[in-house]
Amino acid sequence: MTIESDKTAPHGTAPDEKALSAIRRAVAENFDAQTRFLADFVRIPSLRFEEGPAQDFIHDALRQRGYEVDDWTIALSDLEALPGFGPIEGDFSRARSVVGTHRPAQEKGRSLILQGHLDVVPAGPLEMWSDPPFDPVIRDGWMYGRGAGDMKSGTVAALFALDAIRRAGFEPAARVHFQSVIEEESTGLGALSTLQRGYRADLALIPEPSDMSLNRAQIGVLWFKLRVRGRPVHVASAGEGSNAIMAAYDVIRALKGLERDWNTRAGQDPVYGDVHHPLNFNAGKIAGGDWASSVPAWCDVDCRMGLLPGWDLARCRAEIEHCVAEAALGHPFLSNSPPEVVWNGFQAEGYVLEGAEEAEALLAESLGILRGAPVKVPEHKMTALTDSRFYGLYYGIPSFCFGPHAENIHGFDERVNLQSVQDVTEVLALFIARWCGLNPL
Repeated sequence: MTIESDKTAPHGTAPDEKALSAIRRAVAENFDAQTRFLADFVRIPSLRFEEGPAQDFIHDALRQRGYEVDDWTIALSDLEALPGFGPIEGDFSRARSVVGTHRPAQEKGRSLILQGHLDVVPAGPLEMWSDPPFDPVIRDGWMYGRGAGDMKSGTVAALFALDAIRRAGFEPAARVHFQSVIEEESTGLGALSTLQRGYRADLALIPEPSDMSLNRAQIGVLWFKLRVRGRPVHVASAGEGSNAIMAAYDVIRALKGLERDWNTRAGQDPVYGDVHHPLNFNAGKIAGGDWASSVPAWCDVDCRMGLLPGWDLARCRAEIEHCVAEAALGHPFLSNSPPEVVWNGFQAEGYVLEGAEEAEALLAESLGILRGAPVKVPEHKMTALTDSRFYGLYYGIPSFCFGPHAENIHGFDERVNLQSVQDVTEVLALFIARWCGLNPL
């Protein structure tokens, strides 16, 4: 499938004040239904490799709205040679992407991708949540639940922004692809699959939670696993064995030193030089040993390291491998059993938005309509990453994030502010109307 962009298409009919007012009213009038829809979406536990029911939910919503729906199973063999690919650990055989396409009766505006991911991170110990993570609760203007903030509320805002345009009696005067993807939290292969499938547009907008700021820059990320192996003995003879867990901690300390070195280097970066400690190393998951009275012979540590835009992935991987090898030299255990570095998950470059001046201006105008006065959209340099890199780095599609206010993302009691969800829905609807233009229905 190949879908060309509309870079030579003239602008659609610019919406007048009456049309914009009708769109704003439509957002407000339908927000209760939007909130119920979001709660139903959050109720589906779309954990990694278990995203199917949530994709069914979005597929049905798009079909009911009359969109042209493309729902396919992702084949890793189609993606492995593409830039930005990250290796998968686990059963990927059921992974799907879903795209709903709006094609206007008369195409005369600029095309748009609206993309949201529905995969969520694990909830952790359930007793550490105030309420069950997949039983959404609304309290004091916030919706609580895993995925409510990151990023189901933004995805729903984009869908209901399109609904508002239709309820106001219009359609976007350009092609719009509403893309529901997976794997954003692990590799980004859902977004990559849509590009491999041929979906293109003049702009990609991702409503990740951003507190209604524009995410202009984001770091890159490398995931890897430390594999430490030793010789099991009874704890009574611990001196004769090799404790793989304790040895792994020595490697972690060395990687924390590399993190310090990289952040020192980041202080001279033209984009991130003014951001304190933008690069973070995280030992996120550890497993090892078999028995309390046996010296552990094995330990696996899943790790994450950030890197700056423009840094070469191969060179960064080599520096990490060198750091691990140096930590093993002279170590009483590791010198004889060097740890292995296994690259898995994210192999992601950083990204800085360029070439989207007109889109940024229209976003500011749309936010100004909401606020009732001209505004400058706040900007944010992320110390994490999103799918926007695929569009901007590899396919020449300017891409940025703009979404609601969420808290405790990836933590306990994740929540999203519902007023910000309504505000973002309105801004997105106004932006779509101005970017794509409008046709009357």
